[in-house]
Amino acid sequence: MVEKILPGLFRIVLPLSGNPLREINSFVFTSNDRNLIVDTGMNREECLEAMEAGLDEIGVDLERTDILATHLHADHQGLVATLLREGSRAFMGERDVEVINGSGDYWTESGPMGQLAIKAGFPADVLRASLENHPGFKYGPQVPVDFVGLKDGETIGIGDYTLQVVLTPGHTDGHICLYEPNAKILLSGDHVLGDITPNLQAWGDDEDPLGDFLTSLARVDALDIDLCLPGHRALVENCSQRIAELVEHHRMRADEVVEILDQGPRNAYDTAGRMTWDIVAPSWDDFPIMQRWFATGESIAHIRYMEVQGRIERDFVDGQTLYRSVARP
Repeated sequence: MVEKILPGLFRIVLPLSGNPLREINSFVFTSNDRNLIVDTGMNREECLEAMEAGLDEIGVDLERTDILATHLHADHQGLVATLLREGSRAFMGERDVEVINGSGDYWTESGPMGQLAIKAGFPADVLRASLENHPGFKYGPQVPVDFVGLKDGETIGIGDYTLQVVLTPGHTDGHICLYEPNAKILLSGDHVLGDITPNLQAWGDDEDPLGDFLTSLARVDALDIDLCLPGHRALVENCSQRIAELVEHHRMRADEVVEILDQGPRNAYDTAGRMTWDIVAPSWDDFPIMQRWFATGESIAHIRYMEVQGRIERDFVDGQTLYRSVARP
C-alpha cells in the first residue's frame, strides 16, 4: 500500500506475516535531485516485493536514492544492502552503527547477550532456540553495510524538507527520530508508536533503557509536532497525548515488577513469566519462544529502572542474577 502524506512524502506499508507487529511503515521522500527511504522492512521476500512495487508506483529511481534506518533492528534495516546502489549512502545513528560494527559473537550463547540471558534464568534449550530464531539474526542485511553514523542535531536536506536528527535512546541505544520543524512532522521509528508500545530490552548490567526512553520521550514532547509518523501501524495525530500514555504504561509496568519481587527473589525469566502480557496462552511455558525472549528483555529493562531508583537490589546465586524488592524508607 502506498499513501501520500505530504507533497514529496509517501508511506509504503510493508507486510510482516507471522509477526505480531503485522507491518512496518517505510517513508519515502522524493525530489528532483535525490530521494530518501526511511526504514526498509526485513530482509524477507514479501517486504522486498511490497517495497519494489511501492517505489515503482511512486516513481523512485534507486540509482539516486539514499537510505536511512532509524535504528539497527532488522525490520528497519534488513533490506538496506539489497536496495542500496553504487554511489548511494546509508545512514543510521552513530551509536547503533558502533553496535553493528562490533557485534562479533552477538548471536551466540557465549556472546555478551547470551551470557546475560543465562544469568537471567533462560533454560538452555529456550536460549538456543531464541538466538537461532531471532529476527535480527534471520532477517538482517545479506552483506555488511557501510553506514554513515548520524549525530544528534545533524540535518539532512531532501527536496523542500530539512530533517533534523533527534537522538532518542531507549528502544535501542542509538535510536534516532527525524523532525521537520516547518512541516511539524516527526518520523519516530519505534520511539513513539500509536496502538502498541515500543519494546524495551536490557541485555547489559550497566544499561537503563527505560530511564533513557523516558528522558527521550520528554525531549520529543518538547517539539512542536502536528503529525507523528511511526515505524508501525497508524499515524499518530496527538503525539503529546500518546507520550503521556506511554509514560503511564511504563510506570504501571515498573510497579508491577516491584510487586512481583515483593513476593520473593526471582530471576528475570521467572519475573517475566508472572507479568501481564497481551498474549493468549495457557501458561508462560506455552508462550512462543521469541515472545518469551522479548518479554524477558523487557522485564530486565523495568527491573534495571527500578534498581536505579533504589527499589530493587540484586544477588548473584549459583550462576543466576536474583532480584529482590527493597522496602520504601
